[in-house]
Amino acid sequence: MDIVILADFCGRLDKTSNNRFIYIAGILAEKHEVEVITSDFNHGTKSYFNGVPAEYPFKITMLHEGEYKKNVCLQRFAAHKIWGNNVKKYLEKRKKPDVIYCAVPPLSAPFEAVKYCEKNGIRFIADVQDLWPEAFRMVLNIPVISKVGFSLFDYLAKGIYSRADKIVAVSDTYVKRALRDSKKCETGETVFLGTNIDTFDNAAREGKLFIEKSENEIWLAYCGTLGHSYSIKIVLDALNALVKQGLKNLKFIVMGAGPLENEFKEYAQKNNLPVIFTGRLPYEEMCAQLKVCDIAVNPISKGAAQSIINKHGDYAMAGLPVVSTQEAEEYRKLLDEYKCGINCGVDSAEDVAGALKKLIEDEALRVEMGRNSRRLGEEKFDRKQSYTRIVDIVENI
Repeated sequence: MDIVILADFCGRLDKTSNNRFIYIAGILAEKHEVEVITSDFNHGTKSYFNGVPAEYPFKITMLHEGEYKKNVCLQRFAAHKIWGNNVKKYLEKRKKPDVIYCAVPPLSAPFEAVKYCEKNGIRFIADVQDLWPEAFRMVLNIPVISKVGFSLFDYLAKGIYSRADKIVAVSDTYVKRALRDSKKCETGETVFLGTNIDTFDNAAREGKLFIEKSENEIWLAYCGTLGHSYSIKIVLDALNALVKQGLKNLKFIVMGAGPLENEFKEYAQKNNLPVIFTGRLPYEEMCAQLKVCDIAVNPISKGAAQSIINKHGDYAMAGLPVVSTQEAEEYRKLLDEYKCGINCGVDSAEDVAGALKKLIEDEALRVEMGRNSRRLGEEKFDRKQSYTRIVDIVENI
């Protein structure tokens, strides 16, 4: 088969990232002709690639995308429109593939691709990674402009989901959303983002630590974007309360970067809190650092559209109990079902402080929940098992 994987965000492409679509391409390339069509703009660093940094056993084609400096800004939407137009032009001159496996969002390129597939009798599989415009409503609210822009997003999303031959998504929540507009699919397939268990364990064992852990310290961990969807301040307020209660030897390790990074740093410094900001780490270093921590925090902001995300799999593979403020029922149920974490009120630093204190003071509970968390990782987030379902869908569509 001739398979095109269309995905704007493919990570660093230097074989140190853990990108879903590069991973899928590697498996499919063992039996099929595979081309990954991606952007020449690195979303993580907000800079352009200088060619493909590493060799892969499949073709990688970078198409030009506009530049933007922030994750949420009008320039980003304009940039995606440029990339969508270039995807359209490229597909029209390329030989017709048998199937296009497409990451959604962004929306412009998938919309052009699904129309191309419909016109040419090519199978189209949508892999829903996030919900747009839902994810932006809480941070971008410009009168008239936002209303018009979000209406366009709704139109594009409906156009994609209604034409797709198959729906795959990273959570049940996203599958259900896509199926609302689907005209061809009665059911979809949920495959969590996850990670390869062997890759994670090797990285955790061999990765370089950003900072060494001292004896008797309790480390809290966060990994991911430092942006509007993640309420790091809730954790900082909870940590402040615990320090004032006399709990000692605590450290909060924040791994990641984003638009609110400086704001969070200033807040931690102002309150003289034991917080270390590592910045964005290579995947191997993040795994190693995460593994030596004791408790993970999942402080999702009120109204955020996220459901099952990357950090959930990494926390589980690391065997960490999770203190979570996430509203999404899907993840809350996983924590309850596996007894591997504590769900808190979305805006309650008091709840978070209480949950953290409970785990800090009860080592046996911490260890038990950590063991259950690893079981969750093995059963739900191991790509070696779960991604075979994606391969089956592509090969049998």
